[in-house]
Amino acid sequence: MRNLWRFISNYNAFFLFLIFEIASLVIYIKNNSYPRAEFINSANNVAGGFYEKVNGLYAYLSLKDVNDSLARENAHLRNLLKTSYYVDTVTRQKVSDTVYNQQYEYIVARVINNSVNKTNNYLTINKGSKQGIATGMGVICSKGIVGKVIFVSDHFALVQSLLHKDSQFSAMLASTKEIGSIAWGEDMDPHKAVLKEVSNNAQPKLGEWVVTSGYSLFPEGIPIGKISSLRIKGGGYSLNMGVALSVDFSKLEYVNVVYNKFAKEQDALEARQKKDE
Repeated sequence: MRNLWRFISNYNAFFLFLIFEIASLVIYIKNNSYPRAEFINSANNVAGGFYEKVNGLYAYLSLKDVNDSLARENAHLRNLLKTSYYVDTVTRQKVSDTVYNQQYEYIVARVINNSVNKTNNYLTINKGSKQGIATGMGVICSKGIVGKVIFVSDHFALVQSLLHKDSQFSAMLASTKEIGSIAWGEDMDPHKAVLKEVSNNAQPKLGEWVVTSGYSLFPEGIPIGKISSLRIKGGGYSLNMGVALSVDFSKLEYVNVVYNKFAKEQDALEARQKKDE
């Protein structure tokens, strides 16, 4: 306290000058319309700039909540798509009764770990068995397919990426529905894959979309990528084509896990057939 008083007494002339200067400015601005308007305008500009910075900071800090909300909304909208339903049609005496029943549901999850530059790449997501995730489920994002769930704990799941030497999914040419299988290319480029085992009768075109066929973990029509080269080695009696992947795996943040309500029923039926082979 003593030091404060000493400081004030040593610089009392400066403080008196500052007080008189501020008082004179206030009187001048208060009694003159033009400087008063200029002062108010400048004050508004400063305050507006300050509030803009504060709102910008608040918006940045709120991005996670916004992204979570958008991801949930996207999953909800996917649940409403017709590709999430199957059609049960019964025709009797030329009367067709069609009932739509939901086959696919989507569970939104956030990617918390990811790799793209290894021989076998995986993702970890922040949802597990407590949220309905199970092994064997397909995983997609807004741009296309991502992979499949291989291990699950209560609150997390490990996803085998499409960028894995053992990953292979049923796919087709979007225009002609010629069936093949999509796998990661041997050069291990995270932006490229190979569409294999397509019939020699197919007439693919550069830039044509490759999508899911509906024969594996995913609904029909989920994007995979576009044809980037028409013929690559190893085709034999079928065609192999290069595919530029639509998903940038290095930038994955949110994914949707595909829950097929009829997967167990289909697996059980197909397991009976395998016993007879």
